[in-house]
Amino acid sequence: MPSRAPTVVAACITVGAVLGIASMSCAETTPWASNEGGRMRIVAMPPEPDGTVRGALQIEPKAGWITYWKEPGDAGIPPQMVFSKASGVTLSSMSYPVPKRIDNGKLRDIGYDHAVALPFELKMEDPGKPLNLGASAFVGLCRNICIPFQAEFSLQLGAVKGTPVEEAMILNAATSELPEAPSDDFAVTHYAMTQGRDNLSLKLKLPPGSVVPPQVIVTGPQGHVLFDGVNGRRDGDAYALDMPVGKLPKNYDIRGKRWGILVIAGNRAMETSLAFE
Repeated sequence: MPSRAPTVVAACITVGAVLGIASMSCAETTPWASNEGGRMRIVAMPPEPDGTVRGALQIEPKAGWITYWKEPGDAGIPPQMVFSKASGVTLSSMSYPVPKRIDNGKLRDIGYDHAVALPFELKMEDPGKPLNLGASAFVGLCRNICIPFQAEFSLQLGAVKGTPVEEAMILNAATSELPEAPSDDFAVTHYAMTQGRDNLSLKLKLPPGSVVPPQVIVTGPQGHVLFDGVNGRRDGDAYALDMPVGKLPKNYDIRGKRWGILVIAGNRAMETSLAFE
């Protein structure tokens, strides 16, 4: 059953001893909303002068349960957040820590079997006003069956001095779990559709010292994920592979589209997009 409108909790912390700032700072942390598969809540920082609001949706599945990445795989429900129009905010971005592939019989899920925090950023229409924020979160929690889990949250945020330490630590920890951007030593160096667009050929630059073949997940049209790399071949730090595309939606035109790609190599993960002309 959906959990309705948890009352907001204001977490106020004296930060002078930690940061040398003699002031009180308040950030908002909602109570946990729970169901049989786990719980979730929202943590949000006070608005910044330009109207940016940083926050995170924290999800804690119970032992033996999982929740999902932005593309859940063969089954499951991706996380969704909606903010009320009356709040006067727009969702600028929502980010996802590095997930894992979770095999369940013939089903291949992408998600998390542990607590996870999904960072987000909002933009206020009027940064000068106090912010009464209404939010709805919808996630899937799965064990033997998947249970939709929806909760409504309400937060009151106002500009304050100083840094709310506990909330900042939660958001910084969540950000540290995100995939990195492409770099000189970890990137997609070439990609192309081949075999009449039935195959995606990839060439990667892997971090030095990568021994095991990388795990590659490509996300195409909504609900379409490529898991299976074949013909993997290594040449030093370069790695090439092919990924069968499978059946795309009827009349799907790939021109002008962007597909996502996540590469996990050892203890590093890189995420970027593939633009098709």
